[in-house]
Amino acid sequence: MAEKAKSNLSEFCISIIEERLAEEDGFVPRHEAAKEMETLKSENKILRDEVKQKEIVIERYEAELRRFRAEPFLNDDYRGVRPYSAELVKAIKARGRVDGYALLDLLGIKPNEAETIRSVSKQLEELEKFGLIKADGRAWQWIA
Repeated sequence: MAEKAKSNLSEFCISIIEERLAEEDGFVPRHEAAKEMETLKSENKILRDEVKQKEIVIERYEAELRRFRAEPFLNDDYRGVRPYSAELVKAIKARGRVDGYALLDLLGIKPNEAETIRSVSKQLEELEKFGLIKADGRAWQWIA
């Protein structure tokens, strides 16, 4: 029987014993566990790749949304109500005082997003004109 299975006698005996034990108490033979582990590893890699792709898409959508929301503050000829960033106001209120770099980090704005940074600066200037915040060197402080 070992010759038919193309295995030596000791490996054949071990596989028969493992299969018999598996039938009795749920023991999983080594070769089946190894196969299952390889299958799970490949599935895990596929899922990780999918998550990375989706994170990239979400990041791009968020950057596009920030650019869209920044547009009213970048256009001097804009007519209508300019919606201020609720995240900006919440970040300053929650911290009480926050410097410019930390504020951009809290808002998820990257250094290469120049238009969005200009929009945030414009919003900060207008909030300061309204007496809601004040500039303190490099930091902004909520005073209202």
